[in-house]
Amino acid sequence: MTEPLPTSPEPEPVSRRTLLGGVAVGAALAGIGVAVWRQSAGPAVVAAEPVPGFWAHHWEAPDGKVVSLAAFKGRPLLVNFWATWCPPCVDELPLINRFYRENKGNGWQVLGLAIDKRESVQKFLQTMPLEFPIALAGLAGTELGRELGNLTGGLPFSVAVASDGTVIQRKMGRLLPEDLAAWAGLK
Repeated sequence: MTEPLPTSPEPEPVSRRTLLGGVAVGAALAGIGVAVWRQSAGPAVVAAEPVPGFWAHHWEAPDGKVVSLAAFKGRPLLVNFWATWCPPCVDELPLINRFYRENKGNGWQVLGLAIDKRESVQKFLQTMPLEFPIALAGLAGTELGRELGNLTGGLPFSVAVASDGTVIQRKMGRLLPEDLAAWAGLK
């Protein structure tokens, strides 16, 4: 008589939770990989045609006056998309204010486009006054950001625009002193 062959135990079924957890971890690792790859690519210098209709945009300032991009035409312009609820945005504003103060004599202009509510911006500017113009851009500002290369709608987002409306540099995320030092030499 032959003895039955030993059998391996039945594999335990993989629970749905374990399977979904594995998929989530894989997706997270893929996202981290893409982020690392994008960061290693460094900031891109853009040599593009002027953005159609760029100078036609206008918004209301926190004090109710109208801020028109046409008023900035003819000189280089740093446009910063920000919000009061965005910590990296708030952190970089003093740096941008210093850039404005130090470079306005060299022709540079700065415009802060707040993707925020009027009341929040007014209250914020009472605690942190800025020397450069601020406009309440709202959803229209988000659309302009997309036109300028911010496809995800993330904040902060900054763009250096030549006097003819051509995007000459852009950065998603917090600006660093090195970024602004390099941009100061562009026109």
